[in-house]
Amino acid sequence: MSVLIENARVIDPASGFDAVAPVCIQGSEILALNTIPENFEPRRRIDAAGRWLFPGLIDLAAHLREPGEEQKATIASETLAAARGGVTTVVVPPDTDPPVDSPAEVELILRRAEQACGVRVLTMGALTRALNGEQLAELAALKRAGVVGVSNAQRPLSSALVLRRALEYAATFDLLVAVSAHDRDLAGSGCMHEGAVSTRLGLPGIPEAAETAALGTILALVELTGARVHVSRLSTRRGAEMVAEARASGLPVSADVAAHQLFLTEVDAADFNPLCHVIPPLRTQRDRDGLRDAVARGDIAAICSDHQPHESDAKLGPFAQTLPGISALETLLPLTLRLAEEGLMTLPEALRRVTAGPAAILGLPTGRLRPGSPADFVLFDPDGLTDIRPESWFSAGANTPFFGWTFSGRVTETWVAGRPAWTAPGEDAV
Repeated sequence: MSVLIENARVIDPASGFDAVAPVCIQGSEILALNTIPENFEPRRRIDAAGRWLFPGLIDLAAHLREPGEEQKATIASETLAAARGGVTTVVVPPDTDPPVDSPAEVELILRRAEQACGVRVLTMGALTRALNGEQLAELAALKRAGVVGVSNAQRPLSSALVLRRALEYAATFDLLVAVSAHDRDLAGSGCMHEGAVSTRLGLPGIPEAAETAALGTILALVELTGARVHVSRLSTRRGAEMVAEARASGLPVSADVAAHQLFLTEVDAADFNPLCHVIPPLRTQRDRDGLRDAVARGDIAAICSDHQPHESDAKLGPFAQTLPGISALETLLPLTLRLAEEGLMTLPEALRRVTAGPAAILGLPTGRLRPGSPADFVLFDPDGLTDIRPESWFSAGANTPFFGWTFSGRVTETWVAGRPAWTAPGEDAV
């Protein structure tokens, strides 16, 4: 299909382009930006006056719960929630049931994604067999099957030696290794940040050292092996500083942070609110501000949702006995844009953290607007409003602490590969 989108404010963080300009779509790709080629005859014209057009979001961590936990959510339900939130690509961690430790699981997820709304679903392969933390998975076979990297999710490795061997093995295939900086021994049975709030509530805490000690080992092994490593979901100011220092010294390290860590702190869990039970835990205001500064500087190159939908029963009961995680695909874009509203960074730079930033980490051709790139983009009404309410929630998991929040602007259309994956009610659909 050929489409001409006119009069939109086009924002491409990757190139710095920001102007009212036409965008020409031919088939699944962008044909032209800021010019209309001769003999281009679009089958559809969209007058997007007053709206923004920017690349579709790339979410580096979204649990879709399928296969294995369909009682919580499915690929179909969560990719539709993603599209509604302007997310055009999601990366699934390998801790499904069964884990993604062979090409068969990769193919199963991709096949089911093809039957959904069209949002791109990419997979992380398991670093170890069945995520057991001991025997390395068949990384070469996983790469041939199309994984964008390998990870052990939040499952522990049996030793630093296993991590070293894994990094050496992955480096031979130029595979990205995503790691969680979380020392299980130091974390123990903790369920929130170790500090004044956890002491007052009488809850076991997870110290900052659970992240920084693990991160120290990871960075030392990156220096030793030269493997490309991505640190997933940092939660501490010191952890962000360690990554910045490693990057400044030339180590091939990148990092992301979950959007909720940039807005919530341990105080939000002070009334035993199970919706604020997450791992890594919400930490201090100093940590939150340090993470924000690292995102603004670009030391943390990506913001992810860390989407973890749960059935309602999972959040019932005493705080420590509830399951951690937030349903977050639909709040990733609103929270990111609020960082720009609050003056932490410019609008293009905020969008970069959820588009070009994660695309560069994974080596994807998406996350940018240029001729030949996949036509994955969002049409956004900056004058609208997004009310986070249960009745307008798309994800099968309603476990979010952001119900009741109102954000400026709203997604009106989300396009993937040149076709609408989601159109807001009242908008013209193809």
